[in-house]
Amino acid sequence: MLSASAPFEGPEKLLEVWFAPSPSHVPDANSPKNGKFGLRKVPRIVWEDMLAVVKCKVLSVIEGDETDAYLLSESSLFVFAHRIILKTCGTTLNLLGLPGILDIARDYASLPSVHQCFYSRKSFMFPERQLGPHREWKDEVAFLDAIFPWGAAYTVGKVNGDHWLLYITSPSKAVPPDIAEVPPTQDYTIEILMSDLSPEAREPFFFSASPSPQDDVPADQLPSILGQTLSSALRITEIFPPHLTTLDAYAFSPCGYSSNALLNWGDAAPDRRRGEGYYTIHVTPEEGWSYASFECNVPLSSRPSSKKDIPDLQTLVRRVVNIFRPARLSLTLFISSQHNNSTEEEGADTTVEVAQRAFKAALTSSPGGLEPGSWDPADSQRVYRRTDKINYEFGGYDLAFASFELR
Repeated sequence: MLSASAPFEGPEKLLEVWFAPSPSHVPDANSPKNGKFGLRKVPRIVWEDMLAVVKCKVLSVIEGDETDAYLLSESSLFVFAHRIILKTCGTTLNLLGLPGILDIARDYASLPSVHQCFYSRKSFMFPERQLGPHREWKDEVAFLDAIFPWGAAYTVGKVNGDHWLLYITSPSKAVPPDIAEVPPTQDYTIEILMSDLSPEAREPFFFSASPSPQDDVPADQLPSILGQTLSSALRITEIFPPHLTTLDAYAFSPCGYSSNALLNWGDAAPDRRRGEGYYTIHVTPEEGWSYASFECNVPLSSRPSSKKDIPDLQTLVRRVVNIFRPARLSLTLFISSQHNNSTEEEGADTTVEVAQRAFKAALTSSPGGLEPGSWDPADSQRVYRRTDKINYEFGGYDLAFASFELR
């Protein structure tokens, strides 16, 4: 539960561990049990034991066709057949969960080695409040280097301002020959990290009293009911089409909000493939350290388009920013390089450069309302100026990073 009397560190620590290039590369991919294989076979209690070391707990879970999304007391856990994403905020000990994750993958999913590991976070607001290896970036890097001698650490952005930190390992070359020709899963992640939310945007996330019991509704379900109600009222449920979205939301007392969503995206996506993706939102609304984050892995077109099921990147950014109305924000698009070589028009730039133009178009001009009748036209008058634009090429991945502040 979030405290309204002491600073709370909203910016999350994000750990992502791949044990295989795709679900098809998992040893038991052809023999699922109850529709699940790989890491998705791991019992919930096993994940909960690992999370106890991290200092957070499971609040609820939604299960999709390809993903299990755990809503945590401090952010989220996503479990796929071949990889795991652990995202935690506050003073949680995210990296201390890594040894347990490696043991679980070996013992429960016959995945004894790591294909690739990523660890990233925005610069902390209150670094002095962190514990263990999270006190300083050099300590986090040293912890990871002790496990992955082939890793590399990067700082992206202003060291004395908002910046983004990334640790990435090189991918393993050990792929069984019988499935070596299976293409790896596309990796595409957009993050919108927002600070100094407007008073109007923060107010709905405060609850002056605990929800009152309702007939036939257990008390422990009330935070989820309130979270769903708040999601609808703030139009979080309309960021993506509701008929494609399964949303799990939670309203904390006395303040705060978290949600996970599983998304069925398909013909409206750029490459016309079908798949299951996710988005996750976490909000710390207190004045002085207000923060909201949005993360999504659904591949989006960077070209403005007419109304369709899946929003383009520019529309998505504007929708999210209109809800939280931050004074400052950073955006990252992290995409596997093999999916960053195609251009969207003759002579166009790579996907990350096209994304940078979408970021700028969404935030630095006043479009007069993206979807008349659907979103408050007054929101479209919030205009930002770009303070940072950085494109980065890592081994196998490309990054678009941009920071903006309200004019």
